[in-house]
Amino acid sequence: MNKEFIEALNELEKEKRISKDLLLDTIENALVSAYRKNYGTSQNVRVVINPDTGDVAVLMRKDIVEEVEDEMTQMSLDEAMEIDPRYEIGDAIEFAVEPRDFGRIAATTAKQVVVQRLRETERKMIYDEYVDRQGEIVTGVVQRRSNNTLFVNIGRTEGILSAGEQVPGEHFRVGDRLKVYIMDVKEATKGPQVFLSRSHPGLVERLFELEVPEIQDGIVEIRGVSREAGSRTKMAVWSNDENVDPVGACVGSRGARVQNVVDELSGEKIDIIFWSDDPEELICNVLSPSDVEDVVIEDEEARIATAIVPDDQLSLAIGKQGQNVRLAARVSGWKIDIKSHTQYYSEYEEDEIMDVPEEITEEPEEAVGEPEEE
Repeated sequence: MNKEFIEALNELEKEKRISKDLLLDTIENALVSAYRKNYGTSQNVRVVINPDTGDVAVLMRKDIVEEVEDEMTQMSLDEAMEIDPRYEIGDAIEFAVEPRDFGRIAATTAKQVVVQRLRETERKMIYDEYVDRQGEIVTGVVQRRSNNTLFVNIGRTEGILSAGEQVPGEHFRVGDRLKVYIMDVKEATKGPQVFLSRSHPGLVERLFELEVPEIQDGIVEIRGVSREAGSRTKMAVWSNDENVDPVGACVGSRGARVQNVVDELSGEKIDIIFWSDDPEELICNVLSPSDVEDVVIEDEEARIATAIVPDDQLSLAIGKQGQNVRLAARVSGWKIDIKSHTQYYSEYEEDEIMDVPEEITEEPEEAVGEPEEE
């Protein structure tokens, strides 16, 4: 060990943001283990590295006893008093020793420990950094491709964008920049794994947070997002300031804010809806762009409702392959049954007829009298 080694540790501390004290402590413990391996014992030995000069001291501790049974851990009172006459039975004495070839062993061990500790600490720091960033979006660069999985450089590590989290119709090449959503972070033997997504509804939410200052300030809240990635998204917003229109804030002047999000999502359609705590109003809103004549709450506890729409808007309310009503149900949290005006009221009239009790007509019983006497 020498001063150059300490200077190297100082550089590592700055570059890798790993505490020099942590590295020194780890090296000291490793040198104790090396001492045990080479000299058979370490129970009474500790190693101290001078943080300024890099000098290594191996200190051995012995208990002062009346009769020595183990020379490696005990010392007689007479020997101790030769060092300092104030020692007594029961005291402990610690002194420096210089094991043969320990300098070479120390240097080799320290190098191995530093490399291993750097690797372990970097992995832990990366994990701690990204596990706290779950639910955020980051900008990355496509680094490489393996089959349909993309590996994206997101700063201190590579993130994994699996085929299932990519958007149908989007194609990225190595070197392309893109925004991704940090979906999950897991520890693995080869280091932390950061799982990314382009199809998660949270990506839409975070993109609007970047575009809309009112959301950043907490004036406008996103109450719900439902998404079929690559096709369409419904987002319900609410304002806690009656003077701020939440839908208008998200759309922006001439649609600039929502257009920026749409461009990032490769043209995905986005419906921005006004959230309401009134379930009937909310269901009317989420079924946009269709008109809703009436909403019947079938079961409030189970959150089941029927929406009645004009006959000519039934297909619009349901959407292509049921997409509109499916997204509406997810964003509102209600199970919604769509019926046309004619369908609902014809069924209603049939039910009314069936509910009318049938008139019961009884024939009058013949009077039963006593038989006539002959």
